[in-house]
Amino acid sequence: MNRDQISMLAHADHPISAPVGDDAVRRLLDHAVVRGDERVLDLGCGRGEWLLRALAAHPGLRGEGVDLSETSLAHAREAARARGVEDRLTLHQEDAGAFTSPHLFDVVFVVAATHAFGGLSAVLATARKHLAPGGRVLLGDGIWVHEPDPEAVEMLGEMTDLASTVDLVTAEGWVPVQGHVSSREELDAYEWAWTGSLASWALDHPDDPGSAQALEAAATHRTEWLRSYRDIWGFVCMVLRPTAS
Repeated sequence: MNRDQISMLAHADHPISAPVGDDAVRRLLDHAVVRGDERVLDLGCGRGEWLLRALAAHPGLRGEGVDLSETSLAHAREAARARGVEDRLTLHQEDAGAFTSPHLFDVVFVVAATHAFGGLSAVLATARKHLAPGGRVLLGDGIWVHEPDPEAVEMLGEMTDLASTVDLVTAEGWVPVQGHVSSREELDAYEWAWTGSLASWALDHPDDPGSAQALEAAATHRTEWLRSYRDIWGFVCMVLRPTAS
């Protein structure tokens, strides 16, 4: 069982691949998609849930998603057909950081995908490259809420606290016009769903060749969350507009 398959199973009960609840997702999309007829790009779209919800809410919207995972993109296509938005969704299987397009986008999503770009500054530079004049970026990234130990940094990567993250964003020429910091309830709900969905699948499919691996992955993730980073990791989403050049 590969990483994509584990991720798909783990997100079965939490299709937003980030610790953000449905109400917050809706509010963030309302602030990012202000007209309803925009062209939207999701870099590192995964299963495309942000795009799918935006497309379902706005019949005039057009969306494009970019991700390396064939499994995730196949799920996005199936979900788009089920929601009746497939004619307004284009998916690209390629590196989000290297993606090019003949046109610009009114809105760019980059949520929980900083690792694919090599850092937050690279995310912002890439988003700016794709953004049409007057456009907005919906950014989501991890933050430290307390000083991390080396084990947590090795596990989750380099991050900063909320104030330092906002400082970096503004120094790069962006203005946050809306934001959301995930609550303890949202963070815990995400982790319980991740570990629980994966473990439940394993228990429901004891004869599957990947069952033992899935159960072990769920247990390992649960232990890392509870013992290594639960009290020090957080998540922030911001709607950004570029400053005048």
